[in-house]
Amino acid sequence: MKRVLLAALLPALLAACAAENDAPPPAADSETPVPAPDVAVEASSTLDTVLAGDWRTPEFAARDEYRHPKETLTFFGITPDMTVIEITPGGGWYTEILAPYLRENGTYVAAVVAPDSQDEEDSRTYYTRARDGLRERLGGEPTEVYGRATMVEFDPAAPRFGDDASADAVLTFRNVHNWLGNGTAEAMFEGFFSVLKPGGVLGVVEHRAEKELPADDESGYVGEQTVIALAEGAGFRLVDRSEINANPQDTRDHPNGVWTLPPSNRHEEADAEKYRTIGESDRMTLRFVKPE
Repeated sequence: MKRVLLAALLPALLAACAAENDAPPPAADSETPVPAPDVAVEASSTLDTVLAGDWRTPEFAARDEYRHPKETLTFFGITPDMTVIEITPGGGWYTEILAPYLRENGTYVAAVVAPDSQDEEDSRTYYTRARDGLRERLGGEPTEVYGRATMVEFDPAAPRFGDDASADAVLTFRNVHNWLGNGTAEAMFEGFFSVLKPGGVLGVVEHRAEKELPADDESGYVGEQTVIALAEGAGFRLVDRSEINANPQDTRDHPNGVWTLPPSNRHEEADAEKYRTIGESDRMTLRFVKPE
């Protein structure tokens, strides 16, 4: 259930966005932390090795050209010694990158929806399958690829991802539209704020709408100001934004929303080449910080 804070904050931000639709976006805070040169070089080298790993699912690796994992994780400032929580990893696309990357000196935590938190049987079945598949991938014991990666289950209505101030970074890829749809978005962002250390990073990648959309929109796209309002309402500060995952060919007017595009490809076979040419959706990439 949406809380009073966002209800008060969001309309003002959306109104400002509508009034200044043609204006350039406001400059983000310039205080983005930059890793020391030696740390940055080591992180880059380690990430290159991981991205070339033979454990990666070939179909997943083929999506690097759209998802830009090296550039994205570098932009978020993720280094191999961090404790990083990935929210609802799904099939494990980023798990295959983050867990090996953090294996030696950091900690990877996969945060998955607790099936028992769901009222509908179909939802419980879906989240049970997702949890069990990821658990099998990670293994019950330390593995050569994933190390001591761990998993935490959470209730989206009252999420808790770990001890307060225990994580260096929380990352979420293409999930915000789901939380907006089921009314848990505010609670999720507040949960991120609680689990992060002061100075910790929240990295968000999400399908980007051309303009702000009504709350009942089901296209999968989300207005950038909506995401910023959610984060700032939870206490975060926007420090930077990137066009790493932008796709100017995405017209956002597809019959089945973002799911028309790869990799879902919910379209007529006759349109396969059209959507293959477009590629994956246009995406915002936002970096927030929990104030110290």
